[in-house]
Amino acid sequence: MRIPLAVPVPLHLADDLARRIYFVSEAITGFSLVRTRDEVTAVDVALAPCAAAPAELARKLGLLAGDVLGLRRTEPEVVWQSAAAGPVRDVFGALVAQGVVAESGAGQLAVGEPVLSLMDHLDARLRAVLATEFGAREFRYPTLLPAHALLRTGYVESFPHLLMFVSRLHADVDSYRGFLQTMGHCGGGVGALTQGLRAHGGAFDHCLPPTMCFHTYHQYADGPLPAPSLVVTSRGKSFRHESRYRRSLERLWDFTIREAVFLGPADFVLDCRSRLMERTYALVESLGLGGRCEVAGDPFFLGEDAAQRSWSQRLLKLKYELRLPWGEADGQDVAVGSFNYHEQHFAKGFGITDDADEPVFTGCAGFGLERLAYAFLCRHGLDPAGWPEDVRAAVAS
Repeated sequence: MRIPLAVPVPLHLADDLARRIYFVSEAITGFSLVRTRDEVTAVDVALAPCAAAPAELARKLGLLAGDVLGLRRTEPEVVWQSAAAGPVRDVFGALVAQGVVAESGAGQLAVGEPVLSLMDHLDARLRAVLATEFGAREFRYPTLLPAHALLRTGYVESFPHLLMFVSRLHADVDSYRGFLQTMGHCGGGVGALTQGLRAHGGAFDHCLPPTMCFHTYHQYADGPLPAPSLVVTSRGKSFRHESRYRRSLERLWDFTIREAVFLGPADFVLDCRSRLMERTYALVESLGLGGRCEVAGDPFFLGEDAAQRSWSQRLLKLKYELRLPWGEADGQDVAVGSFNYHEQHFAKGFGITDDADEPVFTGCAGFGLERLAYAFLCRHGLDPAGWPEDVRAAVAS
């Protein structure tokens, strides 16, 4: 079905539009953009049965197009770049064929050896940098994040399409009985489960964390820091609903992050971010990986000021992304890490103060371990015999 856009989108914003199409409706199972000269004028969509009427889909597409039209696209400002010897090949198909990776659910992959040991080794090297050079304190956080903590971050207003919540049945014997009766009446299965939860589910008072640093802000909320400045690191699972954009090890609903959070005066936070970026570049080069680091912006979604926020983020250089290739063609790369400066945003939201009762400054760096391991394998191959000697020796041990 072809759905015209009421207001065409300039061709230089086509990628931004494409990254939002699947969030229009779960009924969209595929799409392609219709380009006329230098504009996107329509979207061809493949739809599941019982999809919304064309007029309704057109209305929703119009909302997203309006979100995109305010964006300003500029050439990426690259702050570091390094080449590496040898070709880069997408190895995901080989990982699946060899039984190293298997899909266990939408956006969820089971990962085996040698990818597991490789992820652990790469994480250990990042962790060592954070411990020895920044004196980072490590915490292991629970998976679930209280919903009231998520609300304090501002993430709900910025990225509603990525959120994943957790619920349970009402803590009441009648709810349990009613749930079982609903399951029985509806013949079991996922549809019955959905109906039962809707009828007898409890509050959505917890969520799956979209990033690990939210746990740290929640940990130090509503009071002064225990020291003038802190560096905290953690490793854990993070969750973002990527709809049908999920792909290989580079875009999952369920992924592993090594996170570092810097809290304290502005100069301390900025210095930590800068030094960690330099140490990360050195690590990437020691691993024989080519890549680049560039000024970036977050994909704020549907807010009235989303476009302005994204532009301001780039203009003020609040976010940098480290991107490594997974294929030889242009654009075949993935962000394996980001380095962010939040100014006082999270400290104000969580009431984190210094000794003078002023909000501290914060920053963070996050590294996707599945993505980092995937980029490594695309560069060096699946056979450990072709890996750098120190990595091969560490993983073998």
